Amino acid sequence: MNNRGEFSSRLGFILAAAGSAVGLGNIWGFPTQVASNGGAAFVLVYLVLAFLLAYPVLMAELVIGRATRSNTVDALEKISGSKWARGVGFWGFITVSLILSFYAIVAGWMIAYCIKALTDILGMVEISTWLTEFSSLRNCLFSTLFIIMTAGIVNGGVSDGIEKWSVRLMPTLFLIIGVLIVYVATLDGAGEGLKAYLQPDFSAVFNADLLISAMGQAFFSMSLGVGTMLVYASYVSDKENLPMLGASVALVDIGVAILAGLLIIPAMYVALHNGVQIFNDSGELIEGGQLILTVLPATFETMGSIGNIIAFAFFALMIIASLTSSISMLEVPVSYVVEDMDINRHKAVWVIAAVIAIVSCIIAINFETLFELVVSMTTEYSQPLLGLTLCVFVGWLWNRNSKLEELKKGYDNIEQSLFWKIWPWYVKFVCPVIILMMFIHSL
Repeated sequence: MNNRGEFSSRLGFILAAAGSAVGLGNIWGFPTQVASNGGAAFVLVYLVLAFLLAYPVLMAELVIGRATRSNTVDALEKISGSKWARGVGFWGFITVSLILSFYAIVAGWMIAYCIKALTDILGMVEISTWLTEFSSLRNCLFSTLFIIMTAGIVNGGVSDGIEKWSVRLMPTLFLIIGVLIVYVATLDGAGEGLKAYLQPDFSAVFNADLLISAMGQAFFSMSLGVGTMLVYASYVSDKENLPMLGASVALVDIGVAILAGLLIIPAMYVALHNGVQIFNDSGELIEGGQLILTVLPATFETMGSIGNIIAFAFFALMIIASLTSSISMLEVPVSYVVEDMDINRHKAVWVIAAVIAIVSCIIAINFETLFELVVSMTTEYSQPLLGLTLCVFVGWLWNRNSKLEELKKGYDNIEQSLFWKIWPWYVKFVCPVIILMMFIHSL
């Protein structure tokens, strides 16, 4: 084994990879999509599509990563035997760096609101007001702080940084979300929210927009296309059964999304009960930034003195979800710079973090012009096309026997398994068509 580093345990990899997949999108995007698209019917469609679409693409990244033991740029060249494949790796490198640059701004808002809960307890009104007022200074300051936190973890390497913190952060995330679910369930209005979340409206299942939304949520929530899972898999032992590992990661990611719904939707109906507006002008549930930064804080304020404690716990949860994703994003460019430019990890981490922090501040200062543009370019266009390209590499450019040999390392009888009978042709023919359809529809 070379000195690239390796996850020391199966649990360490599962929690790190699931943490990469579990991000802000799971917590603020998934719940309102469920409640607005047929409740439990959407959850059912999402579960099906997560395993019909996202899991096969996740497996493509995992198999490439472990087989090549490389960063994204080198990995695609190795499996295709073509120098031009490095360009696709660089494309992923740039995309994930840009995603992290805008993600840091949003994560910075979570830090600001978490600190606000403390300043409210201490009666520091002026500081609380500044923390929640939209300004370039606040956005730059807290996005930079978030990137420093991310870099501090990645600087420790695979086992002493990424794995060490993932096995602490992910259980903490589950603990906080569990406590908040139980508390919110005791409040007036929560029952109506649970009903909206869990009661299925099967007539909505065949709605084309619902199917596309569920497909997009399943694909993007697993952090696919940009190389994070590929790089993490390059640190996995040959003894591990990759299909089982992939299924574990997918299940944890789906589990967190569903738990987030059990928290967010009842909390929104508690807000409604307390006189807070939770529907927009067209009658749909408020979602995204407005939900997290307007509706829920207003809800916490109606809870009296305990509201500040609940607010602190909730935004701490959001920071943890942000961090588990951001460390995997930063590792993508860091692994390339360390391996191909022969720069030590410490220097690579802090130089790349500084560049991303600068880009983040440029976006923050020109927020109205750049933020939505960068989000759209990366998540709506670049990421699905990268996922499509990965399917082409695995399905069409990589030798079938090489894939089989890699999967056999942790699963001797894989040739007789249902997975091997379906996955190679599925990732070759079905996944590219579905992703292309989803991409065209989004346009």
